[in-house]
Amino acid sequence: MQEASKKEAQRIGYAMVGGLIIGLVIHSIGKAEYVNYIKPIGTAFISFLKMVIVPLVFSSIYMAMTNLGTPEALGSMGRKAVGYYFVTTAIAVFFGLVFVNLINPGVGISLGSAGLQDLSQDLATKVNENKGLLGTIIDVFLGAIPTNPAESLATGNILQIIVFSIIMGIVALYLKEKADPVNKLMGSIEEMSLYLTHGIMKFAPIGIFVLMLDVMAKSGTSAIASLSKYIATVIVGLLCHAIFLLFVASARLKKSPLFIIKGVSAPLLTAFSTSSSAATLPITMTAVEENLGVRRDTAKFVLPLGATINMDGTALYESVAAIFIAQAYGIDLGIGQQVIIFMTASLAAIGAAAIPGAGLITMSIVLSTVGLPLEGIGLILAVDRLLDMFRTTVNVFGDAVGTIVVDSFLDDSEIHR
Repeated sequence: MQEASKKEAQRIGYAMVGGLIIGLVIHSIGKAEYVNYIKPIGTAFISFLKMVIVPLVFSSIYMAMTNLGTPEALGSMGRKAVGYYFVTTAIAVFFGLVFVNLINPGVGISLGSAGLQDLSQDLATKVNENKGLLGTIIDVFLGAIPTNPAESLATGNILQIIVFSIIMGIVALYLKEKADPVNKLMGSIEEMSLYLTHGIMKFAPIGIFVLMLDVMAKSGTSAIASLSKYIATVIVGLLCHAIFLLFVASARLKKSPLFIIKGVSAPLLTAFSTSSSAATLPITMTAVEENLGVRRDTAKFVLPLGATINMDGTALYESVAAIFIAQAYGIDLGIGQQVIIFMTASLAAIGAAAIPGAGLITMSIVLSTVGLPLEGIGLILAVDRLLDMFRTTVNVFGDAVGTIVVDSFLDDSEIHR
């Protein structure tokens, strides 16, 4: 399975490089209009990704909550772990939004966005309403409550779907016997959605090749040059969040930051090289127990939970990428849209674990929630594999720090035996 995944990643890599090179050649000879003949292939690929978003997000988040096991598991340890993960993910997104707005990596990029001017004006009208920050936040929170869940599913209101699935998943823990048929149905939907996603990703090299070709043929080397600023923004944000987590762990464990880095060096290196939180989990569990002194029962509960719902690096990356794409297309996002990105990136990261092509799926969620063009994904794909290594490393480090924090707040009576 790992060998197949490795070959798939290689094919996608070849497709990105091929699309980039051929697109630049087409741009240099001034024949960008010919790309329009094959652009529908890339559009179809994006449409298939959009098709699977609703069932996949709904089922995966619901199952993530029910996989907590029992209402007791949602007790002291569960509340502390889930609370920690939600807070740190939100902080990561905040770091991302701060740096992307300070650095503005997408400003001044020409992506042939003439057809998006109406969209830009539309968004500007919506976000510049004089409601103030408090009024905007209240509207966003109220808007996240699904008054009609069926309508939310039908219209693809991702934020409402995420909130509804979390609530239903928690309720299922308290009505385990009655919820069992629903759990089986949702488990089946999740498995079928994942299988479908696997199938869609088989065609990813073709779709990505066309998307890259289209972007490069129309924008040329200006897009490549601009990505260095984008890469720097993502890495600076990830580094700042990692430093924040490191000092939190140091304070709770009462050990030096260097001691903690040495203790988790093996899982961090594994995460960086494999870009897989799941593959790193056994190594992380051993490291926090043997090197950092975290109790085994805490590690057994908190780390698998973190691998499911804690994606600090991914959430930060998606918030930066969403604003970068908006800037690249000349779309001015106001405070209201950025609050929605903040909430959506934080919540969408819950369902990012164990999803093939998770970056594409969850990025599609964040972009579609605020009405940004999904075609912009084609630009950031050129460096997605590189940034995936960095964001996965931060994801795994966040999981490890989570076990330290939760364990430090628990006494022996609260540890599950």
